[in-house]
Amino acid sequence: MKDYINIEVSKLHAFEGHPYKVLDNEEMDALTKSVRIYGVLSPLIVRPLEGTTDEYEVISGHRRLYAAQKAGMDTVPAFIHAIDRDTAAIELVDSNLHREHILPSEKAFAYKLKMEAMKHQGRTSDQLGPKLTAEAIADGESATQVKRYIRLTYLIPTLLDMVDTKRIAFSVGVELSFLPARLQEYLVETIALYDATPSYSQAVRMHRMCDERLFCLTESGIDAIMAEEKPNQRERLSLPMDRLRPLFPAGYTPKKMQTEIMGVLEENYRPPKKPRDYDAR
Repeated sequence: MKDYINIEVSKLHAFEGHPYKVLDNEEMDALTKSVRIYGVLSPLIVRPLEGTTDEYEVISGHRRLYAAQKAGMDTVPAFIHAIDRDTAAIELVDSNLHREHILPSEKAFAYKLKMEAMKHQGRTSDQLGPKLTAEAIADGESATQVKRYIRLTYLIPTLLDMVDTKRIAFSVGVELSFLPARLQEYLVETIALYDATPSYSQAVRMHRMCDERLFCLTESGIDAIMAEEKPNQRERLSLPMDRLRPLFPAGYTPKKMQTEIMGVLEENYRPPKKPRDYDAR
């Protein structure tokens, strides 16, 4: 490997579609402080960007690059790897998979990126089947688990964020990923309405209802499932959606219905204030 060189920050570009999040958090603040004092101690790994003469795509070091930008640095040290995009994608994924903190969404899109790169190289197929061994995608993960992670990439961003923040369990997210995007969006509204997330058994039923040819999952079906009381759920009042819908204009979401109903109740049914002692004199 050749020695690293210093490259202008303005000549470096993030790897298109890279799965790892670069967040402005306490860890980034600490990294920025370190870079400001000591510089970038570990050189980035980059590759020449096609169609340019002196610009590069980052393979490893997106967080270090961002910290350097925040610290006001003009150049950063980097090793240049003259490799194609598919090889770079695999290298990018492998260089980050063993980080201490990695979100389910990051691992999901990392596995998908690596699988697609390997497919382009002819090393695997579109589907995770016999041609895909566990070792080919992730060391220490079964092919089944890799497939489950990749399913998360079919979740809409709001639901995927709930998986990352552990509001929704990983296994629940996998089941919900089989719902069409429009029903996932509706589910987000019902989660807000009922202040409850689906259990694993509820998510499995939604998935199965989407698969059934004779009984496809509908918005009413989601309402019925989400209205079910769960043992660990706080006390709440459920209102049948089929009776509410005729009372509101077309296009009203469950969340908007809830807002309207609460507004009417607070305006007209707020209990009267108790008289103070001096008022009764």
